[in-house]
Amino acid sequence: MKNHVDSIRYDLIIGSRRPSNYFWVVASFTGGLSFFLVGISSYFHLNLGIFGRTESISFLPQGILMTFYGCIGVFLSMFLFLSIIFNIGGGYNKYDKIQEKIEIFRLGFPILSKEVFLSYNFKEIKSIKLTIKEGLNPKREIYMCTKDQRQIPLTRVGEPLLLSSVEEEAVNLSMFLNIPLED
Repeated sequence: MKNHVDSIRYDLIIGSRRPSNYFWVVASFTGGLSFFLVGISSYFHLNLGIFGRTESISFLPQGILMTFYGCIGVFLSMFLFLSIIFNIGGGYNKYDKIQEKIEIFRLGFPILSKEVFLSYNFKEIKSIKLTIKEGLNPKREIYMCTKDQRQIPLTRVGEPLLLSSVEEEAVNLSMFLNIPLED
């Protein structure tokens, strides 16, 4: 009989609850609210902003543009805030040697598609693929390749992982599942 601890691997995937998203929520809300207050101040000829005097700004065209950009910034911050609350993209990867199944689960927006759940038998899996692309927009991703030529991403989306950790994770997963690793 197999040991259950050594036969199941469970990888937690962090979704939108990354430190960079918290920073961008605060930055976009602060900037958007500031622009909105300056735009509204120029319309009502009041000084609602905390950053300085706004009497020299005319409502047409500067004030209306600042109000528009402020609304965009505030709505963007609300979208990011909801993404963090619902942990969009978060989930898990479960590799079970006993049942010979791989389960991939991700959260989505509650209104649209609440969740993504994929299940594969070990017989359907061809290999684990490691994709590394350096440059201005680096990509370091691990994919599960199926025999019908699909590539299912296993790593989180967003911030690139360290090269050494993603290579180590791909090798460990390949050895755990006893399937080949390809570049």
